[in-house]
Amino acid sequence: MNIPNIVVMGVAGCGKSSLGLALANALNASYIEGDSYHPAENIARMAAGIPLTDADRASWLELLAQRLATGVAQGQPMVLACSALKRRYRDTLRRGDANLLFVHLAGSKALIAERMAARSAHFMPGTLLDSQFHDLEEPAADESCIRCDVSQPVDSLLQQLLPQLVQDK
Repeated sequence: MNIPNIVVMGVAGCGKSSLGLALANALNASYIEGDSYHPAENIARMAAGIPLTDADRASWLELLAQRLATGVAQGQPMVLACSALKRRYRDTLRRGDANLLFVHLAGSKALIAERMAARSAHFMPGTLLDSQFHDLEEPAADESCIRCDVSQPVDSLLQQLLPQLVQDK
């Protein structure tokens, strides 16, 4: 089987971590939680309700690209949960693996705001959701991407995605 390395992307609260972990388990891939690679300064900014700038994200994205490159070199399939909101952010990640597949979790701002309000153990406040949607650049036709509707449960998304992800060589 040929399993691509995957970035589960989207705005805060869309379910990147939940789907990413489920995909990694189903594909016997390593799971990378992008949030755990943020420097402390970024987490403090977000927790204080201050949106990150491109400059704030640069070293974080480079670190994730390096992590992807290491996994590629080791031949280990990987699933990364990372917002990857802008094309240039995805381009940075592709420097770690030119063949990345993006799974874009898309949904209405109202639904995602509801989900963010229901979670308690995350540093990202719901007040930053507008900035996330503002920064979001939908993947273009030339980017390898599968778009998923986050109004569906994780199990349903997983069942839809797996046949598209597992390809015979």
